[in-house]
Amino acid sequence: MTSTKAPPARWQWPLAIVLIALAAVPVVLRYLVFWPMDQWQVDVEVYRDAGVSILTGRPIYSAMTEAPQLLPFTYPPFAAILAIPLAWVPFGVAGWLWTAAQVAATTAIVWYAGWRLLHRAGPWLPLALAALTAPMLWMHPVSDGIRFGQVNAFMVLACLMDLRRPRPGLLRHVPPGVLVGLAMSIKLTPGVFVIHYLVCRRWKEAATAVGTAVGVTLGAWALLPEASFAFWGGALQDPARLGPNFGTSNQSLRGFLLRVGPEGFVGTAIWLVLVAVVGVFGYRLAREMWRRGDSIAEVAVVGLLACLLSPVAWIHHFHWVVVVVLALLGAQPWRSRRRLVAGLVVGVWFLMRMPWWGITYLNHPEWPELPGRVLQNADVAGGLVALGLLWWVSRDLEGFAGERSEDAGDLERADGGEHEADATADPADRREPDPLEQGATQQGRQA
Repeated sequence: MTSTKAPPARWQWPLAIVLIALAAVPVVLRYLVFWPMDQWQVDVEVYRDAGVSILTGRPIYSAMTEAPQLLPFTYPPFAAILAIPLAWVPFGVAGWLWTAAQVAATTAIVWYAGWRLLHRAGPWLPLALAALTAPMLWMHPVSDGIRFGQVNAFMVLACLMDLRRPRPGLLRHVPPGVLVGLAMSIKLTPGVFVIHYLVCRRWKEAATAVGTAVGVTLGAWALLPEASFAFWGGALQDPARLGPNFGTSNQSLRGFLLRVGPEGFVGTAIWLVLVAVVGVFGYRLAREMWRRGDSIAEVAVVGLLACLLSPVAWIHHFHWVVVVVLALLGAQPWRSRRRLVAGLVVGVWFLMRMPWWGITYLNHPEWPELPGRVLQNADVAGGLVALGLLWWVSRDLEGFAGERSEDAGDLERADGGEHEADATADPADRREPDPLEQGATQQGRQA
């Protein structure tokens, strides 16, 4: 049956792109135009230098960026191979291109994570996409990623696309687990999704992710044997390469305890207990979301666990909050006060730069210390609050059932199956084409 919804007018897509670009202007002006040059796109410089090291033959893991940063490359050799194109252009060009790519990746995250809400906009879908993307670019973790030139937007996008159901049409010939495996080959933290696969007894996806990561890593070892030995045999075990773990930027549970908790064995024991408690709660919640068919909430929960459970989670690692906000809002937040409140709480929470407010506060020793410590660790607390809100929203069984039934109706009315899920997806997934991609296809047919 053909959808009765009219496709968006062609002029809306260019306008949406302009609106998203305008929304990025304040962040770009601050961090690429007016930011001190000795702190400009420091992580892009790290990536680019790794590519330069490969092209010039110098050791990847002993090279440092220029003073005053003096930062080493901390990623696996496969990531250095991917960074080679950055070495082909001047550093300034690489920084601007990387920023544009981050904005595009964040927009794509909103597209894939917010599809239940977006496809209800009908012919106004492009403008709805711009309206949802704009505030996401201003959230603290996202803007910090732009500030440093980070890679987290691409990690979030890869894992989201791999787990989202209905499966994106771009991946209809790609087995589930491949993108998670590729992400693990670049950064180790996406490995939390393999644990999630195992908890859910999704053996094939777990094996595919691990097999992809191992295959890519072995391929990189064949190309860069000395660098691979240097990373896996030494650099990976050197915590000093990541920077001071007790600093405010580390918003993991471990970072929180290093700042305010006891030191030594007692502090480590408390951390392990917290990791166990949060991990059990989070993985059980993610499994419940998977069983319900809410893949966006599933990704949101596991993404938060990647930040909270890791020994080091810099503020920009919380790029997952883009998915979290959209998972909380669901398909029709205007019909569920619980969803609307939860989404607004997390969105506003991470729009504020509370950890740095805490540092400013703590610079006044005459003031009571507790409020400053609370602000300093606000993103850790925000991650825990977001987990709790995802659980709270999931208790609204009546609202959830209503969303699922309306989603099924919309998907059944969508135009017939050009972007079906691949054969490894669940039967229900194979029946549900992607309404967003179909809208774009319908518009292309009329163009």
